[in-house]
Amino acid sequence: MRIITWNVNGYRSCEKTNSIKELIQKNNPDIICLQEIKMNHPVLNEYGYHCYYNFAEKKGYSGTMVFTKEMPLSVKKNMDLNRLDQEGRFLLLEYEKFILINIYIPHGGRKKENHPYKFAVINQLLKLIKKLDKNVIICTDFNIAHKEIDVKNYKTNYNNNMFSYEERAKIDELLSLGIVDSFRVLEEKGDIYSMWPNGFNARERNMGWRIDYIFITNTLEKNIKSVKYIKEQMGSDHCPYIVEVEI
Repeated sequence: MRIITWNVNGYRSCEKTNSIKELIQKNNPDIICLQEIKMNHPVLNEYGYHCYYNFAEKKGYSGTMVFTKEMPLSVKKNMDLNRLDQEGRFLLLEYEKFILINIYIPHGGRKKENHPYKFAVINQLLKLIKKLDKNVIICTDFNIAHKEIDVKNYKTNYNNNMFSYEERAKIDELLSLGIVDSFRVLEEKGDIYSMWPNGFNARERNMGWRIDYIFITNTLEKNIKSVKYIKEQMGSDHCPYIVEVEI
């Protein structure tokens, strides 16, 4: 099974450049989880997939979306957090053998002004995972880089949003629940990122952050066959991340 996660930073702009079509044609994924779709109505071209949306109440903001070849047993859109639910940041699809979660964690704010909200969302996710009784796959823009090798300029970012000690500890807490960072199962080297800030030729200079993940239950760890951040795929300030795993 091939699974892709991607913060598209606006689905319609990716459609105009054929980025979604290109991604599907090159990789033939079974599931695609998209974050920050920034739209409020279903798209017309679903590329032969079943498609599920969670739109934000605010127009042109946030939102999540899942393309899937296999129809799920059920779909859930709420986490029982008012602001999160209003922003369409969560989708849970249950299948026979696993549960797929697509979640767009809040940024937190440059001055950490939204950290209470960000931590409330992560804590709610942790509570949910503890209750689930199937293998779990979490596709996410987590808006936190976990280790020093996940940030180009880590020395100047220890106390900054997306790399503070408190935020990174939340990923440690997630992993303590029997979850693994699928990329780090097969790849140990640094200088591989998923998001590059706009300006300063950051992408060309590879001045990036690895904040997009597919977390997987550790019972599936040995089933992970390949992992890749598709840096060459344009269309967003993030790049897609693909995992191939036997389920």
